[in-house]
Amino acid sequence: MQHTDSGEKIDKLKEIVENSENIVFFGGAGVSTESGIPDFRSVDGLYNQKYKYPPEVMVSHSFYRSHPEEFFEFYRNKMVALEAKPNAAHLKLAKLEKEGKVKAVITQNIDGLHYMAGSQEVMELHGSVHRNYCEKCRKFYPVEYIMESSGIPECECGGRVKPDVVLYEEGLDYETMQRAVSYIRNAEVLIIGGTSLAVYPAAGFIDYFRGSHLIVINMDKTARDVHADLLIQEKIGEVFEQI
Repeated sequence: MQHTDSGEKIDKLKEIVENSENIVFFGGAGVSTESGIPDFRSVDGLYNQKYKYPPEVMVSHSFYRSHPEEFFEFYRNKMVALEAKPNAAHLKLAKLEKEGKVKAVITQNIDGLHYMAGSQEVMELHGSVHRNYCEKCRKFYPVEYIMESSGIPECECGGRVKPDVVLYEEGLDYETMQRAVSYIRNAEVLIIGGTSLAVYPAAGFIDYFRGSHLIVINMDKTARDVHADLLIQEKIGEVFEQI
């Protein structure tokens, strides 16, 4: 019974996608788990692994300042997954953008997989491991520079090279937020995927949606399930493969 129900939902999603030219996708960690990147909050996610400090402390701005060596050790080991490849969800979103259907991808992920898949209009709310800057002279460094250095990565000017990722206690980039909100506000269809919508302020952006179809694709319950026109509790890559 559940299988037909699921099939009907996929058909409905297909129909909505086929009939729309203004879709915005808002995604979180669940979009990348099928590419082998662990989700922070899931049972086997980073938050439940044992470190000297809790992971949420280790990815905070104050820890980055006070324990930079330990921060970078954790960052290299746990936050960067260069072997990860885009999965069916990333690839289908890029294809739908080329077809003029998806207007923007808004992501809470820092892995850069949407860009790697070919999406152009991507708002990375929490930054990207692929961008790293010297805090002193602003010189840009690729992720390989961080991974191949040891201890605290330093610029040739002597400044510290910081990943362009939003740590706890840091604010989101204002311009990125504004663009994300604008896309959501003007979208006809909003697909929320692979996020529990637990992280603010990003989760609050959904309140700006005024369009006709709110679709939630997530394995676990989310705060927006009751508002969704279509709720699909399956793996997002598998769902996107079928549309």
